[in-house]
Amino acid sequence: MNLKILVVEDEPALVDTLEYSLTRQGYDVSIASDGLKALEIARQVQPDLVVLDVMLPNLDGFEVCRILRQETSAPILMLTARAEEVDKVVGLEVGADDYMTKPFSMRELVARVKALLRRVRLVREEMNTASIEPPASEFAVERLTFDDLIIDLSRREVLLKGAACHLKPKEFELLLFLARNRGIVLSRDLILERVWGWDYDGGSRTVDVHVRWLREKLESDPANPLRIVTVRGIGYRFDG
Repeated sequence: MNLKILVVEDEPALVDTLEYSLTRQGYDVSIASDGLKALEIARQVQPDLVVLDVMLPNLDGFEVCRILRQETSAPILMLTARAEEVDKVVGLEVGADDYMTKPFSMRELVARVKALLRRVRLVREEMNTASIEPPASEFAVERLTFDDLIIDLSRREVLLKGAACHLKPKEFELLLFLARNRGIVLSRDLILERVWGWDYDGGSRTVDVHVRWLREKLESDPANPLRIVTVRGIGYRFDG
């Protein structure tokens, strides 16, 4: 079955180009020209990936992204005609996985789409593998425990004080990488490479945004974190 991509864009010429390029790659492409229609179609077709413009009629792309992120874990690639860093940061904060500024090369967009879908496939394969209960002798390495925080690799589940803590797939991967390197100072670039992949072009600000999300879910006082500590000028250290 072909992977499904929802393109949310109101420029007819760009829509035609995107649809043609993505269809040629073997994807099933659905089109929405405004924010409300995008939500309707997304709920109907359950896309594997969303290409989402920021400037849209009825409901802007940031709001569409925020709503979609509450309903699906499908990667979201945002498009904008503006290059300001604040737009990119806002997009990442509401849940976008990647960001491109117009004008862009269609070859690069297709490469970004493939990279995002490849990450989804790898996560799903890891989850399917993890769903098979490991032998008792291997169970110890499938759980990382730090006082009241437990990371269960076999279930891809995080427990905090005995309660399940809902993490997005990328938040889980980030936490796992940090936890496996407890006490080691990790640079933003290294984290970006190991968690997002060497071909990710979103910038190290992505790491900061996801760390902030993790702190909000795992720290008693996110403004004064004790588990995920900032090492000024370098990156982060997980202290458990």
